[in-house]
Amino acid sequence: MSAQRSSPTPAPAQPSYKDVPTRSVSVQGVDFVYRQLGPEGGVPLILLHHLTAVLDNWDPRVIDGLAARRQVIAFNNRGVGASGGSTPDTIEAMARDVVLFIRALGFEQVDLLGLSMGGFIAQVIAAEEPQLVRRVVLAGTGPAGGPGIDKVTALTLRDILKGFLTRKDPKQFLFSPTPSTVERKRAPSWNG
Repeated sequence: MSAQRSSPTPAPAQPSYKDVPTRSVSVQGVDFVYRQLGPEGGVPLILLHHLTAVLDNWDPRVIDGLAARRQVIAFNNRGVGASGGSTPDTIEAMARDVVLFIRALGFEQVDLLGLSMGGFIAQVIAAEEPQLVRRVVLAGTGPAGGPGIDKVTALTLRDILKGFLTRKDPKQFLFSPTPSTVERKRAPSWNG
């Protein structure tokens, strides 16, 4: 007599980040837009993006992978994209906005993923609100005062102007260096 095998029921397909509706929450009279994906419960992962980025700049494949096992929330800070208000002019002010946003959603603890400028913001939040932050992931970022950080604003403005003059997205110049912007060094020879 043979036993019948039953195959597991596949989990319902989760929508992709690119298809998740944009929501908003009011924080001290300012609407912050965000997208939320993944199973609710547990400690959510809050995504903090780079200078000039908006919700649509996150790669849906990356977000979908992260959201397969946990709740992921991406948002636009004050004055960025469809969020209201004026853009803060310091990293500390941006960090305060992130904390207010997190609390407006009702979370007592979060993990942060900071990309580039988002990493600066994540570091300030972790230092000033340690009870709020369980883990921090920093990507493509550095500490305040780190080597080359003082040149970021000038390079960013140059690339934004270059994008305007060439009618191309400035992110192409900011995040996709060409051979003319990267010093190529010859790899050492192992043959002597």
